[in-house]
Amino acid sequence: MTSIDELFKKSGLPSKRKLEPVKDPNEIYKSAKLGSNGSSSRHRQAHIEDEADEDDLEAGPAPPPEDDEDGDYGPAMPPPDDEPEDGDDEDGRFFGGGITKQEKKILDYMDTQKLDDPNAAPETIDLSWLKKTALAFEKRITKNAELRARHEDEPAKFIDSEADLDGGIKTLSILSEHPELYGEFAKLGCVGSLVSLLAHENTDIAIDAVEIIGELTDEDVPATTDQWNTLVDALLEADLLGLLVSNFSRLDEENQEADRSGVYHALGVIENLCSRPKTAEDIGKDEDLLKWLLSRAKKPEKPVTQNKQYAAEILAILVQSSPANRRRLANLDAVDTMLQLVAPYRIRDPEKGGDEEEYMENLFEALTCIADEPLGKTKFIDAEGVELCLIMLKDGKLSKLSALRLLDHAASRASLPSSSSTTAPNPIESSTQVATKLVDAGGLKTLFTLFMKSTTSSSNPSKTKSRPEITEHLLSIFSSLLRHLPAESPERIRTLAKFVEKDYEKTARLVSLRREYASRVSFIDAQIAQEKTNLSGQEDEEEMEMLNDEWFSRRLDGGLFNLQMIDLLLAWLVAEDDGARGKIKELLKDRDEDLGVLRKTLEEQMKGIEADAGDEGAKDTREMLRTLVEFL
Repeated sequence: MTSIDELFKKSGLPSKRKLEPVKDPNEIYKSAKLGSNGSSSRHRQAHIEDEADEDDLEAGPAPPPEDDEDGDYGPAMPPPDDEPEDGDDEDGRFFGGGITKQEKKILDYMDTQKLDDPNAAPETIDLSWLKKTALAFEKRITKNAELRARHEDEPAKFIDSEADLDGGIKTLSILSEHPELYGEFAKLGCVGSLVSLLAHENTDIAIDAVEIIGELTDEDVPATTDQWNTLVDALLEADLLGLLVSNFSRLDEENQEADRSGVYHALGVIENLCSRPKTAEDIGKDEDLLKWLLSRAKKPEKPVTQNKQYAAEILAILVQSSPANRRRLANLDAVDTMLQLVAPYRIRDPEKGGDEEEYMENLFEALTCIADEPLGKTKFIDAEGVELCLIMLKDGKLSKLSALRLLDHAASRASLPSSSSTTAPNPIESSTQVATKLVDAGGLKTLFTLFMKSTTSSSNPSKTKSRPEITEHLLSIFSSLLRHLPAESPERIRTLAKFVEKDYEKTARLVSLRREYASRVSFIDAQIAQEKTNLSGQEDEEEMEMLNDEWFSRRLDGGLFNLQMIDLLLAWLVAEDDGARGKIKELLKDRDEDLGVLRKTLEEQMKGIEADAGDEGAKDTREMLRTLVEFL
C-alpha cells in the first residue's frame, strides 16, 4: 500500500515549513510554450514556405511603405472581447496568454472591484469572524476524519481534505494577535479540537497543531493573565501534556527534519506552560515526561543538537519552578544521570557560545536546584558529586564556576519541605553530611588554595585577581562548614586550623576583604543617605517601600552579602579560638576599628530575618546570630 508520506511528497503540495518561491509569469508562459528541447509543448511543427528564393530575401524587419501608402505600425490590436483571438485553439486558449476567456473575465471583474473600492478595509477579526472560522475548522476536521475512515486504504481520496485541514490549522495563528478572543475560542470547543489533532495519523498535521499552540501560548502574545490562563486551562483540560508526550515517542528525529522541528516546537509549548508556576508543578507530576527529558538529554550526539540542549533547559526550568519537581527528579536518580553528563567537562570545555555550552550550564543549573533539597543532597553524596566538583575546581575551566556554585548550594542549609514526610532526609543532617564529605574528600586544600589565589599580586595587580562570584561562593562554603560541622569533630578542627596556620594568613585575608567590601557598601550608603534627604516627604507608603527595595538591592550589588558572610566567619573565629580573636582585634585596630563593627553587621542581619519568623530555618539562623553577637 502506498504510504501517506509518499503521496504528500508526490502531490505537489508545498512543504509547510518551506514556502515555494513565487514564479515569474513570463517563466510560466515559457514553460507552457516550450519543452526542454526548445520545441513547442503542443508539438506544433514549423514549416518553411518556398515563396521566394532565400538569396532574394533581406534580413531584418520589412521596410516601411512608401509615402503615398498607408500602413499599420506596431503590434496588432487585440480583438474585441466577443471575438476569438488569432491562434486560439478550440477551447478558447491563447498560446501566448495562457488563460481562458472565462478566466480573463474573472480577472477583469476582480480588477473592476478593486477600482470601485480601492480603500476596502481588511477583514475584521472579531467574534463573528471567530465563529465562522471555528465552524469551517470543525467541518474540515470532520470531513477529513470521514474520508479517512471511508477510504482507509486509499490515501489519494483524502489527501485533499488533509491539505484543507492543514490550511485551517494555520488560519488559527491570527488569534495570537487577538488574545481577547481566547475565551470565546475555548467556549466554542475549538481548543479541544485543536489539541485532538496531536493524535492525528499524519504527523505533519500533529506538528502543525503543536506549532499553532506554541504561537498562541508564546510569551510575546499581548494577552492579559486572565486571557492566557483561560486558554491554557482549556488546553490542559484537553490532555495536551499526555498527547505531547505520546508524540515524542512517534516522531523520528534521526531521519526526518520535520519531526526534529516537531520535537522542538513541542518543547517550546512546555516551556510556555512553565511560565505559570502551578502549571510547571503539574507538568512535573508527569513521570513519563520527566523520564523522556532525561533520556533525551543523555542521548549521545556529537555535536550537541538544539533539541538535546532544549531538553536540558526544560529540566532546569522545571526544578527552578517547584521544590516538588526537584524531589521528583531526585527520586528518578536524575542527580546521578546529570553528574555523568557533566563529568566530561572536567577535562575539556564545550565550544564557546554554542549549544553545548548552554547544555552544560542547564545541567549544572538543574543539579544546583536539586541539591537545595535534603533528598538532593543525599543523592549528590551517593553519586560522588562532591569529588567530581573538587576535580573540576582543580582542572576545569569553563566548568569551574558552575562546579563551585553547585558545591556551595549542596553545602548550604537545606530548605524544609512544605509537607512533612517521614521518609525525607533531615535538612540539618543532610547539610552536615555534605560538609563532612567535603572535608574528608580533601576539599579544604582545594578551596583555600583558590581563596588565597584571589590575593592581588604586588608586582602584577591584575595577574591573580579572581572573579567576584568565586569569592562569594567560597565565603558561603566556609560559612556553611563552620555552621554545620559538629563541635569538636575532626572535620571542624581541621577547618579552624586552616584559618590559624601560617600565622593566620587566611584570617588576615578575610579582614582585608572586609575592608574592601565595607568601603564599597559605605560609599553606596552615603549615596542613599543623600537621596533620602532630597525626598519631598510627600511619598506614600507604597512609594517608600519601592525605594527601600531599590536601596537594599543596590547595597547587595555593592557587596553587602559578602560583607555579612565575612563578618559571620570572623565572629565564628572570635568565638572558637582565642588566638584568632586576638589577631582579628589587632588587624581591625589598624583602621581604628574593633569587634563592634562585626556586631553591627550581625545585628543588621538579624533585623532582616525578623520578617521570616515563621520559617524554621530563619529561626535557627537568628538564634545562631544572637549567640555570636554575645561572643562579640
